[in-house]
Amino acid sequence: MSQTLEAPAAPPRDERIVQKSLLARLLTRPEIGALVAAIAIYIFFFIVAEPFRTPAALSTVLYASSVIGIPATAVALLMIGGEFDLSAGVAVTSGALVASLTSYQLHLNVWVGVLISLVVLLAIGFINGWLLIKTGLPSFLVTLGTFFMLTGLNLAVTKMVSGGVATSNISDMDGFNAASAVFASDFNVGGVSIRITMLWWFLFVAASTWVLLRTHLGNWIFAVGGADASARAVGVPVARVKIGLFMFVSFAAWFTGMHILFQFNTVQSGEGVGNEFLYIIAAVVGGCLLTGGYGSAIGAAIGAFIFGMTTQGIVYAGWNPDWFKFFLGAMLLLATVLNTFIRRRAETKK
Repeated sequence: MSQTLEAPAAPPRDERIVQKSLLARLLTRPEIGALVAAIAIYIFFFIVAEPFRTPAALSTVLYASSVIGIPATAVALLMIGGEFDLSAGVAVTSGALVASLTSYQLHLNVWVGVLISLVVLLAIGFINGWLLIKTGLPSFLVTLGTFFMLTGLNLAVTKMVSGGVATSNISDMDGFNAASAVFASDFNVGGVSIRITMLWWFLFVAASTWVLLRTHLGNWIFAVGGADASARAVGVPVARVKIGLFMFVSFAAWFTGMHILFQFNTVQSGEGVGNEFLYIIAAVVGGCLLTGGYGSAIGAAIGAFIFGMTTQGIVYAGWNPDWFKFFLGAMLLLATVLNTFIRRRAETKK
């Protein structure tokens, strides 16, 4: 009898090594939804607001984005690590106040005040992280307490030391010009004024992206945000990572505070309240999950850029400023929804 030879069955496909298409790989990036939204918003304002089309307008938008984007970058890394910092907005003002008050009242070179401010802000970040680890309380509660304490200290200490709600002008003090060149200078490119904060912002984003994608620390940040108990079980130094992330947020807040101080020469003690939500919004719009373990610094930068375009685009369009927060909230909400939709599509796409 003749036997029919059957072809051997194909080995089962291992889903772990299946090559995804370029589109599928792009859709898995946290920032892709924010990028699509940013392009749409830019085209919208480009059409409806003629002044928005000029290089000078783009420079203004990027400057507004950078002031939000620098702290938002650090907040994004903290959120990827699974935590929040509700004190970041007032910490910016605290840093500026410490530098200004110590320099002026003690007749110091302003660089001394800048360094004292850095130490104070890093200490605040350390305390936030240390309390989180030692008490086990949610970071929401820990940093909410810090928010209220800093808000009260900013106002009370400024009144007590200077006799008013604002610091004195320090523009004629030793070291001011050099510090201003570092934190608040500008230069011209093709007749367009470029603020140095834009360059610092790009540097913050590039360095943070490199850390997240190319270093063991980046792997640890994603691990503690996804499941800190599991990360601890495999040897990740969870406490040090989280404390370090809080200190990085404080460093970014300090840096932004120095820009505000040397840009305006004086500081209002009540400034900064509410800005922490802008940083969080920029990170969330950029793809960071509220539950941690997912996101990117580039996405936070795009989220900050969306904020900058919205704030300046409304002005350039000549719309009633009473509607400002409505349009801002609507566009940010749409960007978040779009980002969530794209991410869900990516999770189901083979």
